[in-house]
Amino acid sequence: MTTKQPFFYWDGETLVLNILGKPSAKQDAIGKPKGHQLKVSVTAAPRAGKATDHMVRFLADEFGVAAGDIEVVFGRMNVNKQLRIKSPKRLPAIFAQQELS
Repeated sequence: MTTKQPFFYWDGETLVLNILGKPSAKQDAIGKPKGHQLKVSVTAAPRAGKATDHMVRFLADEFGVAAGDIEVVFGRMNVNKQLRIKSPKRLPAIFAQQELS
């Protein structure tokens, strides 16, 4: 039996999030899970890590934390990323859907 690997897990109070980034999008948005990653679109172009920096600011707002509370573990210059979010104050709706399935 194979279990579906979620796109996130908790490490104590820290949310560890696997992301498939989509730079140069029409709008900043949290998309649907794709495999073990969550699709996140940002309007910023992928130049010198600027799209990742923009994504961190966007997600900080979505999770109710300061941008400094989000650590890019890997993938700053890549669409495949892992982020660690310290003590998120809220979770986007997609997380509730995942926990129910």
